[in-house]
Amino acid sequence: MKVGILTYHFSDNYGALFQAYALRKWFLDQGVPAEFVNYHPSYVEEGGPLDQPWKPALWRKNATICYMHLSHLRRQLFDNGTQRAAFDGFRRRSLGVSGPRLRNAEALAANMADFDMLVCGSDQIWNPSIQRGLDPIYFLEIGGADHAHKVAYAPSFGRSAIEPRYHTELGNLLRGLDGISVREASGLEILKNAGLPLDRARVVPDPTILLGSFDAFLLGNVTPDDSVFCYALRTDQVIREVAETAADLADGPLYSPQSSRQRWRDIGQGVAPGPVDWLRMLASAQLVVSNSFHGIALSIVLNQPFIAVALPGKRAGMNARARNLLTLTGLTDRMLETADPIEIQRLIKSPINWEGPNARLAAMRAEGETYLNFEILAAGSRSREATSI
Repeated sequence: MKVGILTYHFSDNYGALFQAYALRKWFLDQGVPAEFVNYHPSYVEEGGPLDQPWKPALWRKNATICYMHLSHLRRQLFDNGTQRAAFDGFRRRSLGVSGPRLRNAEALAANMADFDMLVCGSDQIWNPSIQRGLDPIYFLEIGGADHAHKVAYAPSFGRSAIEPRYHTELGNLLRGLDGISVREASGLEILKNAGLPLDRARVVPDPTILLGSFDAFLLGNVTPDDSVFCYALRTDQVIREVAETAADLADGPLYSPQSSRQRWRDIGQGVAPGPVDWLRMLASAQLVVSNSFHGIALSIVLNQPFIAVALPGKRAGMNARARNLLTLTGLTDRMLETADPIEIQRLIKSPINWEGPNARLAAMRAEGETYLNFEILAAGSRSREATSI
């Protein structure tokens, strides 16, 4: 049996790459061949084509597309070449990505014959974009794939709710899946609003938690130091002050990885690591400060002391992902809304007793494994039936 995975494996984003690595590695560890379907649509990072630019009602959508075009061009011209090469190398060596970029449904249909099971993986693949809305391909609505067993493993909507105008379309797309799961409890409520009976879906952990070990990158390559490692996404608001205060109180150097999408000056000393060096820096720091779901998730998996920082203002809806994880692991007290020095000091001085969180992680991992093992068996049965006809 062969598994094809569709997720955001193409993004130069540390969390996206490690969740992709973890899901494929889990299948390989079970003896199930798995590879990424190299679907990389232009709308995700490049904006995609303009939509009837002469229509005033679509100005916001087309403005977003133009902005994304310009941002992509800027990255192409001014990105750190060494860092980009490290991301590309990780995709080749650690993710096993090969073959041409598949941009549309027609290109995908010609590449489906070999897969017995298709998995739309974790990350925010079900988050409707302003430029595209819901993408049917990330619900495995793909020509030439009717023979395959279709499973969703831990996709995220990226927020606690989606606009009601998507509910009918979402409900229709979900009907084509054989197995349905989401990464956050809030995702179940979205599925319910789309008309899906909740006995058809379950919550499973992010692939980084499912895999649970990154020794392939870390064993023998991590030396603990006194640094504070700040991983900020989307904004430097609040997290900058938290990280700077934490570094002062912990009396250690402050490092933050730079990103081509960064719109703020470096927090502490900016560095430009590839994925593996990024993980090693996170694993060796005395403290991690992050407002990123995967920055927090990997800190928990690696039992690293951390402070989770809530995204402020209009981005606050994205905090549901991190809050859900912290609730499930019993670590809700590790999230800060403001840069309160007293609270920062408290968290620095309060070592985490990992016994309870690790037990909860093990239970979450078991949930994910039970779900996937059931779907693997179902896919195998379907494949044998098809062969016998």
